[in-house]
Amino acid sequence: MRWVADELDGFEKATFDLEGDDDGPVVATLVRRVQPEGAPARRRAVLYVHGYNDYFFQTHLAQRWEDEGYDFYALDLRRCGRSWRPWQLPHFVDDLRDYRPELTEAAAWIRRSHDVLAVNAHSTGGLTASLWAHSLRRKVAVDALVLNSPWFDLAAPWFDREVATRVLDVVGPLGPTYVINDGPSTYAQRLHVAGGGEWDYDVALKNPDGVPVRAAWLRAVRRGHRRLARGLAVRCPVLVCTSDRSGPDGDEVLDVEQIEARAKQVGEDVTLAKIPGGVHDLALSPEPAREQYLATVFDWLSQKL
Repeated sequence: MRWVADELDGFEKATFDLEGDDDGPVVATLVRRVQPEGAPARRRAVLYVHGYNDYFFQTHLAQRWEDEGYDFYALDLRRCGRSWRPWQLPHFVDDLRDYRPELTEAAAWIRRSHDVLAVNAHSTGGLTASLWAHSLRRKVAVDALVLNSPWFDLAAPWFDREVATRVLDVVGPLGPTYVINDGPSTYAQRLHVAGGGEWDYDVALKNPDGVPVRAAWLRAVRRGHRRLARGLAVRCPVLVCTSDRSGPDGDEVLDVEQIEARAKQVGEDVTLAKIPGGVHDLALSPEPAREQYLATVFDWLSQKL
């Protein structure tokens, strides 16, 4: 890979080509801390996978993983973050399996110089990474899967979930880019410094105005939810972390009870941890919830690895 300076100070990125489509070239982007020339790789590494309307900017998270003895890598998936191109619909895929090539390539590249690989995935990335780890468990070894508020079900009443899914099964193939939902992200607004939050990120890549939810994309997510509900067979240990509550004072994006109910479907060795006062991205929670989340992750890893 050819590494160049990243927009984040002290980080570098490498963009790799994926199979293109009717819209043109498609890429994914791997990000890491700038490596001093000749510096040896650590034995352990982590690959971070973001969620919807998101990208890697959490430098404090990278620092904590490195302090705990892991080389840190983050992947901006196709059409997301650094990998988005102006001719593309941001974050749009019509099948979550489309993400497999970049996940597999990034993991295989990291494993060439590391003995242990953990994957830390957030929200939609948590669902995607779980499905990927299940499908490729015999080809690409993942030694631990850390899920930060993974999107395991649609946060709506049962009737609405069932009706919406059946409608999407019809509409998705006929009008794949039809906008199902469009509006601001109050969650992204509250996190950003401009809205009184702690975090200063690129609002073009994590947009407070939101990213339109399109029919084929939501259909792909619902198909992923159904596959999870049938049960996955992820062989490595899995940690599922959630806030202790849904709503404005907790996870205002997902239903934490749904996450808890589906967590055991990921694999045979699953640990569930609830973080009091945590927000949707637990790594961006206010203190002391943020530290409790991080301490939980590394205490668990010390037991499992």
